[in-house]
Amino acid sequence: MSAVIRRYRFDPTSSPEIRRQITQGFLPLLRQTPGFVAYYWLDTGDGVGASLSVFESQAGAEESVRLPADYVQQHLAGLLGTPEVVQGEVKAHA
Repeated sequence: MSAVIRRYRFDPTSSPEIRRQITQGFLPLLRQTPGFVAYYWLDTGDGVGASLSVFESQAGAEESVRLPADYVQQHLAGLLGTPEVVQGEVKAHA
């Protein structure tokens, strides 16, 4: 398995709109990515958030960046900005 973690800073008042965009627009696209396993969005409530995307392979994780890129650019880039990204192979899980 492979995972991608993205950490964001954003205006806390944008939180409801970010959640709406993720659940209604982004997730349906992400689920179409080959090897998709799971996606989680964490919002601290004070303008920091993180996402965790899990895929069966590295290829799926890389495709997750390309497939929904247009949606993210149009609907989320202005809200979330540029994330810090960590990507790699999952070595342990429960």
